[in-house]
Amino acid sequence: MRQAAWNVVGLLWAMLLVAPCARAGDTEDRRDILAVEAALCRAFEAADAKMLERHLDAGFTLVDSHGMVTDRAANLAEVASREPRYRVFRNQDHQIRLHGDAAIVIGVTHVEGEAQGQAFVADFRFTDTWIRHPDGWKLAASHASRLPATP
Repeated sequence: MRQAAWNVVGLLWAMLLVAPCARAGDTEDRRDILAVEAALCRAFEAADAKMLERHLDAGFTLVDSHGMVTDRAANLAEVASREPRYRVFRNQDHQIRLHGDAAIVIGVTHVEGEAQGQAFVADFRFTDTWIRHPDGWKLAASHASRLPATP
């Protein structure tokens, strides 16, 4: 009976010691995901398809604000073509949910630029799905819905 009590006490101590480590890992994962999100925003501004290629999962898909589904190759080609051209591409209001080696991020993307000779400014609500790879977090899927223009 005494041994069982000590086993329970030992288990509780182990749980108390491991819990802060799990939270510390979550904090690091959140920081890493936000860093890659920021790098991807800079890549859109700089039309840096190589940067996007490094951080997009091989099976990446995007559901754009018109409901069109595109793959990794199409997105890399679009960025390399500089059409549209982004002056500003910023993500904000992030909410991150971690699920082991996957994460879901929702937020708002603000963009300013030019497409087919026309200037644009728009905000989009996005949902990004991230997967942890041996070399870091990769964006596996993204969905964007255009938000109404603010007066």
